[in-house]
Amino acid sequence: MKATWNGQTIAESGTTVVVEGNHYFPRESVKSEYLAESATHSTCPWKGEASYFSLKVGGQENRDAAWFYPAPKDAARQIKDHVAFWKGVTISE
Repeated sequence: MKATWNGQTIAESGTTVVVEGNHYFPRESVKSEYLAESATHSTCPWKGEASYFSLKVGGQENRDAAWFYPAPKDAARQIKDHVAFWKGVTISE
C-alpha cells in the first residue's frame, strides 16, 4: 500500500493493518522528512488517545493529516507503532 499527498509518496508498505477502513502503516515505512509533530490529540473509547502529525511537502502543509496511537489500549495493540492518514492523503495499492 502507498500513501501519497501533494505528489509525494509519504509511506509505502506491503504490511498495513486495516482498522475501521483505515490503513495503518508501520512507522518505519513512513518518510519522517514529511512529518511535523502536532499538539493535537483525540480519544477513541476502544483504541485510546491518538496523537497527530501534520504533513509538509513542497512548501505546503496538511495539518493533522496523520495520526497514531503511542500507547493503544489492548483491543488495538496491533496498531502500536503504526500511522494512518486522512485529509486528502491518497491510499492506493
